[in-house]
Amino acid sequence: MREEILKKVDILYTMWKQGSLGGEIMPEDENPHLDKESLENYLYFTLPMALNYQRNSYTLWESANKTYYDEETRFVFNPNEVLDKSFEEVQYALTKYKVALQKTKQTEIWIKLCNTFVELFDGDIRNLFNELDNDVDKIRNFIQKENKTKFPYLSGTKICNYWLYVIWQYTDRKYKNIENLTVAPDTHVCKATYRLGLITENELNSNNVQLIVIDRWNKLFKGTKYKPIDIHTALWLWSRNGFKELDQSILDNKKLKI
Repeated sequence: MREEILKKVDILYTMWKQGSLGGEIMPEDENPHLDKESLENYLYFTLPMALNYQRNSYTLWESANKTYYDEETRFVFNPNEVLDKSFEEVQYALTKYKVALQKTKQTEIWIKLCNTFVELFDGDIRNLFNELDNDVDKIRNFIQKENKTKFPYLSGTKICNYWLYVIWQYTDRKYKNIENLTVAPDTHVCKATYRLGLITENELNSNNVQLIVIDRWNKLFKGTKYKPIDIHTALWLWSRNGFKELDQSILDNKKLKI
């Protein structure tokens, strides 16, 4: 059973790398292409992430990009400036291009995160990574356990893992323990995990499906050439684009490189 699933993973991974799952443009590719190491870049890929639930990711990042390019609204990506503005000013800036869909709640989330960044890291989110040795386990523990209420939604099981993945992909950050960065178990990843036979239908519909999915991928990949995060994008695209049939012939005379 395990070997059969791993073979399907090989096929799926190869299909993704060859572009046959689509996704040449990912949601986060909609960005102002700032210097990878800059504070602005880190904040751009951090603040909108907390609003990335139960919505179209492509639309969210399109909205974020428009908000950044508008001089009237760009200030929302600067925590110190956000805290100097009135609630109404921040709310207007976040709703102008629909970064925030829930006008009050999501504005409150954004302001709270800005307050956390200023209070704990002098407004520079890069300090979080530096102070925690760029260690995935330490960072997650700090956000999800020690200071959960200070990181609304960013501390969630799905969003925290995916945020760390996006930071890894779109900034200059290099992690320790990258193998401990799990799949981000959103709806698409959970459905694809079920489709591969790694979880049951009952588990898919259970309240703790996200934790189950994380655990199954961690166990499946233990001792293999894969890290859990390697398969995240392939799973997401496979589900989002309607579960294209896995083509076993794709592995013929193919040497996988990861």
